[in-house]
Amino acid sequence: MIVTPLDSAVLDSKEQYVFYHKLIDFALKELIVAVQQKQILNQQEVLLFKQYSDLLLYSIEAMRVKYMYDDEENMKVDLTDSSFPNYLEFRYLFNDLALREEYLEKLTNIDVLKEEFLDTLMRKKEPIAKRKLFQAASIVYYTSAKKEYIFNRFVQGKIIKAPEGTVAEYLVSWSFYDVAHNRPFICYMYFDYDGKDPQKDRNEIYSALKTIADREMALDTMAYGIDKRLPKVLPKLIKRVDLGPIHNVFAKDENKVTHAMLQGIANKEIPLESYAISFKIDELESGSEFKEGGFFSKQTYQRWNAIYRQRYVFAPHRIIQMLYNKTPEIMNKLAQSPIQISELKME
Repeated sequence: MIVTPLDSAVLDSKEQYVFYHKLIDFALKELIVAVQQKQILNQQEVLLFKQYSDLLLYSIEAMRVKYMYDDEENMKVDLTDSSFPNYLEFRYLFNDLALREEYLEKLTNIDVLKEEFLDTLMRKKEPIAKRKLFQAASIVYYTSAKKEYIFNRFVQGKIIKAPEGTVAEYLVSWSFYDVAHNRPFICYMYFDYDGKDPQKDRNEIYSALKTIADREMALDTMAYGIDKRLPKVLPKLIKRVDLGPIHNVFAKDENKVTHAMLQGIANKEIPLESYAISFKIDELESGSEFKEGGFFSKQTYQRWNAIYRQRYVFAPHRIIQMLYNKTPEIMNKLAQSPIQISELKME
């Protein structure tokens, strides 16, 4: 993988980071609501989508607190076809929290810090020094952030019974943060099981998914890898959600939607806080089965249909109008008309 400077760009100021965090937090929350309302995913898939998205929001909020008053370090953001934090930021969070107790021992006692704050504000009538604010933010970060809620590079969901009326008996989900794209992906696999209970083989299933399906690749390649690795698992439908990019003023890529938005912001046709979200779903369904191998070692494989791709754009009303004017060729190829979400209003 070739990493460009824009894969891990640092924004220009702390004010820009405040703006960035508000934008990303608002955009993701709007997306979760809209996906549910428009029934783009079924009820069970939406529930799982929200759980993975909550981990993502929690992690980005932890990053905000971590870097809030740090004058030496800044969070690195991928500005090319992403607008999410660079994947290394999630690893840093995980590593920080693994050493939580060690870091907390080195920080000033919270009661001592409170006394210093009160003395500075009430007696001296002076503002709190940046260094002290950084110490306070570090205490909040290390005492409140929980390692188990951080969006890791691979997040495994549980095997559950598939909803009634779906193509198979069981459903397993997982999510990964692709290091090449710096974007989160959420996957669902509906499968039948050649045996009594797939829970007995869950560790083997989870291990295979983490090994084979932890990055963006051709969906049929992923499906074949899972199918071959797990003889008792009979995948019937694999669905992958690509969350992003989030098009906004910080983006610096060749994406036509991004380009149209940056042009609109530069020409003052749309406000600085304008945003749009690209959202993609790839589906691969089994058309039939075939057996392969020797007499004593035959394995059932899936014969997959063509990949079914659906593309969506979520944006506020003014942005949708502008995109129809400037990128009609993209808007007219979407799975449905652009989905309206709320405007972000910055004070």
